[in-house]
Amino acid sequence: MSQQRNRPIRIGCYSAFWGDSVAAAAQLVKHEGKNLDYLVADYLAEITMGILAARRQRRIMSGKTDKGADYISEFLTLVLSKILPDLIKNGTKVITNAGGLDPIGCKEAIEALLEKFNIKGVSVAAVVGDDVLGDREDRTLASFKDVHPFSTISSVDHTKDADRLPDENEPILSLNAYLGSRAIVEALKEGAQIIVTGRVVDSALVVAPLIYEYGWEEGKTAGYYDLLASASLAGHVIECGCHATGGNFTDWFLAAQSPYGGYSNMGYPIVEFDQNGSFVVTKPEKTGGIVTPATVSEQILYEILDPSLYLLPDVILDMRQVTLSQVGSNRVLVRGAKGLQPTPHLKCSGIFLDGWKITGELLIGGIDAKKKAEAVGQAILQRVRGMYQQLGFPDFRNVNIEPIGAESLYGPHSVTSHTREVILRLTAHHDDPKALGLVALETIPSATCMAPGITGGGSGRPKPIPNLVHFPLLIPKSQITTSYIVGRGGRLKSVAWGSWDSNATYSKPTPVPVIPSADNMSTPLVKTRLINVAYGRSGDKGDVCNIGIIARDPKYLPYIKRSITEEVVADYMKHLCKGSVTRFELPGPHAFNFVLTHSLGGGGLSSLVVDRQGKTYAQLLLSGLEVEIPASLLSSEEAKL
Repeated sequence: MSQQRNRPIRIGCYSAFWGDSVAAAAQLVKHEGKNLDYLVADYLAEITMGILAARRQRRIMSGKTDKGADYISEFLTLVLSKILPDLIKNGTKVITNAGGLDPIGCKEAIEALLEKFNIKGVSVAAVVGDDVLGDREDRTLASFKDVHPFSTISSVDHTKDADRLPDENEPILSLNAYLGSRAIVEALKEGAQIIVTGRVVDSALVVAPLIYEYGWEEGKTAGYYDLLASASLAGHVIECGCHATGGNFTDWFLAAQSPYGGYSNMGYPIVEFDQNGSFVVTKPEKTGGIVTPATVSEQILYEILDPSLYLLPDVILDMRQVTLSQVGSNRVLVRGAKGLQPTPHLKCSGIFLDGWKITGELLIGGIDAKKKAEAVGQAILQRVRGMYQQLGFPDFRNVNIEPIGAESLYGPHSVTSHTREVILRLTAHHDDPKALGLVALETIPSATCMAPGITGGGSGRPKPIPNLVHFPLLIPKSQITTSYIVGRGGRLKSVAWGSWDSNATYSKPTPVPVIPSADNMSTPLVKTRLINVAYGRSGDKGDVCNIGIIARDPKYLPYIKRSITEEVVADYMKHLCKGSVTRFELPGPHAFNFVLTHSLGGGGLSSLVVDRQGKTYAQLLLSGLEVEIPASLLSSEEAKL
């Protein structure tokens, strides 16, 4: 336990994904100085694990032994090397999952960097155990016992609308468990100042230092699971970086035009966590962006599935009654998270190979641009299919033609069919890369033998790439061991799991007050677009899209509930969603979360559609659906008959 437990612990996050701004870490370190206790960073999205797995597979097949290929080397070259002396001077500890598929290799590289800077006395730690495949000779699901699919809408019926799994004998490229916070806590106790992990649940980067600083212990600390839940929520709020400070915000112009540079100088998020479990979300002073209940609520609703059962390794987070209040300029107080004993399983992120795919793009201008794009795309496919017949290739596994710029994502709801400029995006899936090579060869000639107004898409002749498929899986915690190593010459030490709920009592969450319905209203109603009464944010979990809808004012909530039902969303999104739609209520933040299964064409790695992660789906609903509401509740500009 640290000696700082009587004051709020301040934790800043500089990275939401592998590719976030390289200036973010320096901003937090420069602006906050010694007031920043911890600097954390999340690099490992589902897509990132696929990229790392594919890169490792290519390296193994080519016989290369490149160091640094399996962790996020940019963490050292673009971030740590720029701020290391200031971090040490300020006493700021660093925790990140930049270890990727090789946390120990990343640890050793950091130690070499410290030596290069002639910095002594800094202890570096690595957390391992997430690589479930490890050195197994049998890299298939058949080698595991008691594994289950992961259902995004049921905590006990694991097969319900679950994503596709590889066949039992189908080789797996990678399988990584979402580890918890305990090994990070132990490394902190042993004096580690920089800790790198592989695949841990994102919030563990924040939960661990709070457990360490405040000395929380299972069975000894009052409200232990509630505290872990609140810490997990704090981690969830800041792990996507500027998502909490005005990035990806519905009212984008407020952040874009905010003081101190707006979008060009976005402030990265900081949580100030109090020992009572409440926390304040803020950002460095004199930076762009905004921190309001609306920006923070959008991030709370981001990719959460069932808000009463946000399943994590250390705790189950119930965020249905979370409240938010503005307590100062760019300062939002968050309270009300509840926690339950965790499940006996760990969620794992797996990757397997399923054929090859290719994407070609052409810019097409002029009258009937959309029609020309569709005709050209169909002609290319028909031409290539004729070649397949001559050469003995089987047909495509799947194809997709999208006229980008003609509201292709809106499907039948598009209102821009007469646009004069589109990008034809043609994607195909096949088991043989040689067959897809014919698509590459026949795409470019369309500029001279097909429609007028075609020019290159800017990427040249496309190339086939492996079609990687992500799948989630549940594995018993008893089959996974988490270990850590601290310092040079240290030895690996394993960490025991905390207790878990073997009786699945979590499957019946405590009832909370339901959001009232606006049924049987006698007041005359008008229709207004959903965006006039709500904020929205969407994202992915495998082949599932989450769409969070938050009322701009609590008075709108009953009308949103009546108008934006599961049936309405399912009908509007049926051109994209091939599974079910489930609506969950969050009365605390005045919100609903919609979970759309089988809605991303297979998910972020394998999908053929342009929005493989559902990032636009909230905007589709906000701009396309309408809410019936009394005219007296709206301004005259917002209401329409």
